[in-house]
Order: sequence, then structure tokens, then C-alpha cells
Amino acid sequence: MEQNQVKNTNRHRLFIIAIAIILILLEIAGNLPNVTNPFTGLELATWDTFFRLRGQRPPDNEVVIVAIDDASLNWVQERWPWQRSRLADIVNWLSKAGARVIGLDIFLFDPSANPADDQALATALVNAKATVSVNQIHSTAEFSGETNELPLPIFQTALSSFGITEVIRDEDAITRGVTGYESFNDKIYYNWAFELARLYLGVDPPSNPSPAGLTFNGKFVPLNNKNRLLIDFAGPSGTYIHKYSAAFIPLGDYPPEIFRNKIVLIGSTSETLQDYYPTPFSPNSPTPGVEVVANTVATILQGDYLNQAPPWTTIALIILAAIAAWFISKIPRPTLAVTLLAGGLLGYIFIQFEIFIQTRWEFAVITPATMLFLGVIIPTLDQAVSQELEKRRVRNLFSRFISPEMVSQLIDTQNINSLNRRTELTILFSDIRGFTTISEKLKPEEVVSLLNPYLAVMTNVIHKHGGTVDKYEGDAIVAFFGEPIQYPDHARRAVLATLEMRQVLYDLNRKWKTEGRSKDGFEMGIGLNTGEVFVGLLGSEQRMNYTIIGDNANLASRLQDLTKEVGWPILISESTYQQVKEEFNAEFADSRLVKGKTEPVRIYKLLGAKGAPESELVKPLFYYQRNTN
Repeated sequence: MEQNQVKNTNRHRLFIIAIAIILILLEIAGNLPNVTNPFTGLELATWDTFFRLRGQRPPDNEVVIVAIDDASLNWVQERWPWQRSRLADIVNWLSKAGARVIGLDIFLFDPSANPADDQALATALVNAKATVSVNQIHSTAEFSGETNELPLPIFQTALSSFGITEVIRDEDAITRGVTGYESFNDKIYYNWAFELARLYLGVDPPSNPSPAGLTFNGKFVPLNNKNRLLIDFAGPSGTYIHKYSAAFIPLGDYPPEIFRNKIVLIGSTSETLQDYYPTPFSPNSPTPGVEVVANTVATILQGDYLNQAPPWTTIALIILAAIAAWFISKIPRPTLAVTLLAGGLLGYIFIQFEIFIQTRWEFAVITPATMLFLGVIIPTLDQAVSQELEKRRVRNLFSRFISPEMVSQLIDTQNINSLNRRTELTILFSDIRGFTTISEKLKPEEVVSLLNPYLAVMTNVIHKHGGTVDKYEGDAIVAFFGEPIQYPDHARRAVLATLEMRQVLYDLNRKWKTEGRSKDGFEMGIGLNTGEVFVGLLGSEQRMNYTIIGDNANLASRLQDLTKEVGWPILISESTYQQVKEEFNAEFADSRLVKGKTEPVRIYKLLGAKGAPESELVKPLFYYQRNTN
């Protein structure tokens, strides 16, 4: 039993170590180029859920969107892109309204058909307090390299600044960040959100760029080793309102104070212009690109950046989860283990959510949780399967000795790993008187046809009273009461079983005589003794038996032998008599010095239950044969 426990423990340890190694390797591989970690998408979705659980927050009041929306497109009745003189009118009005920084989320890469339109817009940009637009660095298939699309020279001169506008889509196509900076021909171009923020704040441009981060406004801005600035989205699409339509700005439809001293972003919100991105708050209702920029600028202005924990922290959490799984899996009660597992998972997720809310750090959730889950469930399932197999083995083994009902009770109530014990039992030995002589007169098949039914009915009686059949030795039966189901009244049960065995034998003899199968019938002797013996599973892997060993078992056998000499079918020892004398009558028969004992053993004839009718009392040996012939 202990060896099996050691084997199970070692196997469970190997399960947990193997799971941890696999998850660590996946984490390492997921950080290599062109390798996908299957848990990455789940981690991203978990952080999105944290955003939604945190809830929507008020937008930054310093950022206002002027929307090129469907209302504007319908009003102008002009194909996009509009004439730049129209954009100039919008910039001029916003400048007069007091906008501190005007951002054009519009490409100014190609010249207009009418140069005067470009000049009008350039003049408007020069007259404004501060203006920012975008450039694009992207790969080109034609030259197998990169190209940098810049605003026209006339606009480069007129604009206060410009910067890259690349929005990053993760592998699940959801936008959670933007590129912090890019280099082209040894020149660094920062994201234009930084340019908008620095002009608004009146601070220096970003500096010290690296894949891990950069410096802006005296703070380190984390780029999460992937040159990605995570956006702290305030909410879903529409959190930054889109109601200020660009076409109606020059008409004076909106109060100037709405835009005074604000960062005003001019960009598309119309679905027809297809500048939309799924975000953590609205994966199914995409957010306009200009609102993504608004959230990015607000993140920079607030200076409270999101941080994605480095890969080594995930590896550390996997190891900690593996250790926790090991301790939980060692709990022998599967229900308690699963309860602790559920509590551990919920607790871990809650802690990570609180860390996200309070510190804005995003630590791995799914991978360590998977480690904890699999590290507990797999050993627990293995343990459950092992226990079920062990129960089946025990059921098959004990079904030969005790009733199926008792087997189920044993398995449900007893630790099957602690069956070996020294305890007090009542042992029963029974034997058919003269069966050897009888069998010599019968054919083998006739012996079997008589002996098998006899053993079957006697076994049923023993099982009925909670006894365990140890073995059959030819026509002899060895049984005991008190294990593996521990009955305090095992002596009483044994006596009741012997009395019923006598009655069943009488009924069986009458049946055989009626059928002409046996002329004289059978007689049997039974010996009962109560005492301490060793009881347990003995044998090898190939053959095992649940049996008893000890002098008290030998004494029961000696008493059974003495029934022939005393002439009484049921003899019990002094120890058995003392436990049943209040309920059953017995008569002292003799004191004998039996083999294995140094003092004489007092022997009693069992007469029957007190107050029982004459027909139910025990009769002398061979009484029925003498009185039925």
C-alpha cells in the first residue's frame, strides 16, 4: 500500500513538473519572432475583461474631436478628400476660437490639383498656435524595403510638428497600443500623440528611445520591449463625443469656448472612410482612428502608463503556481482539493485585477492559472482513477468473502489502504462430518453437485450476518466476524450465523432426501472463538487473499475438531461465551489443553437463543439423521 502511495506521489510530481516545463517553454517560444503562444490571445482577452470590469471613465476634457462624419460628408457633397481650402477654413475658425493645438489626422502627402488650396491650408497652419499632422513609415513591395511618406514641403514648413501614426493590431486584430517611435535613415520619428502632448504641455520632445521605453516630460514611458505604447482607453467608441461635425465648424454652429485651450483633433468618424479599430472596450463596435488618437494623447497627458510585465515574471508565476498545485494535489480528499483549486483560481484572478486597477501593471493571468488548474486537476483525476481501479480490485477481491452490500459499505466508509491490522474478531470454523467417506461413494460430478450448493447457502448465511469468508478448504469453511466492517457485536453475529447455518443445513438435507440425491444427508460441526488475530491482505501481485493469522484462529479450528468427540455440533470458547451469555444459553462441556495453549481452555456447548422454542434449539450431533430415517 505504501509503495503504491509513493508511486502515485512520484507520478503526480512528474505531472506537475512536466506541465510547468511545457508552459515555460511556450512562454519563452512566444517571445521569439514568428512564434505564436496559444495562451497569448487568452491573456489579451483577460486584460480586455479587466478594462471592462474597471468600467468606463470620463474622457480627458483637454482633448476634443472635430469629426469628419456622415453629416459632414452629406453637407459638403464633395468626395473625400475635401479641397484643402475647406480644411483651411476649419483650421482658421478653430484657431480664432482659441484652440491650443490642432491635430490633423489627415494625410498631406500629395499636392492638390489647385496649388492655391495647399497654400490656403499652409497659411492657416502657420497662423494657428500649434499644429501637428502625420507621416507614415511602411514597407514597400516594390523596393523590398521601407519608405517614409512625409507631408508636402509646404506643410512641413507650416506645421509645428508631425509624427508617425501607426496603430498596432494584436494577433486577435484588436488595437491595444500604438508604435512609440520609428527610425528612418537614422532619424527618429515619434508617435504624433507625443507631439500633440508636448506642444500642449510646452515641454521638450521625447528622448532616450529604446524598445523598452523612452523619456517624456521627465517620466519613463514604458514601451513593453516591443516598442508599443499601451493605450489606457477611457471607454468604448463614443466616449470622446463625435458630435462636433467638421463641416459645420466654419459656420459657427458651436460655441468657441468648447475648443479654447484644447487639443482639437480633426479626423474621420464616418464608416465610409474605414478608419475604424476594434478596442478592448468595443471589440465588436469599432472605434474611429481619431478617437484612438484621443485616448493615446490622454494617456500621455495623464502620465499614468500601463505596464505589461516582462516574460520572466510569467515564468516565476508558473513556478509558484506549480508549487501551489503540488500542495493542493497532496490533499487526499478530492472535494477539498477542488474547492481549494477553485478558491485559488478566483483569488489569483481577483488579485491580478486589483493589481491592474491600483498599479496599472498587466501580469499574466491565464498561463499561471492554467498551471494551477492542470497541476491540481490532472493529479486529482489520476488519483481518482487510481482509487477507482483500487476500489474495483478490492470489490473483486472482497466479493469472494463478504456480501456485495458489505463490499460497497467497506469501500465507502473504510480506508482501503489500512486493511492490515491486529484486532479482536470472532472466528468460525465449520466442517462436514464424514464428508471424505461420503465423497468416496459418489462420482466427481455428484460431489460437486452437493458441495457447491452447500457452500453457497452457508456463505449467504455468513454474509447475511456481516461475516467474511476467509477460505474454503474442501468441505470446510473458515470465516470471521468484525472485519473489514467493524461490528462491536461480532461474537453475537457469529453465534446467530451458526444457528442459522444449522437450520439451513436441516432444510437442505430434507430437500436432497426428497430429490433422492442423499439418503442420510450431511451433518457438520462448528467451532467459534473470540480473540485477537492479525487480519489483512496477504499474498503476491498475482494472487492475494484477505485472511487471518494467529493462535485464536487455530483455537476455533481445534473446537471444530472437538465437536466429533463431544458429540455436539456447535462449540464455543470461554471468550465467546462471555460476550454472548446474556442473549444465548450455553452449557459447560469440558476444559481441554489444546495445541498451542499452556492452560486448559473452557469449552461450551451452544444451546440456542434464550427463550427460543424447542424446535429452534441446537440438537446433538447426528440427531436429525437418527430421527428422520
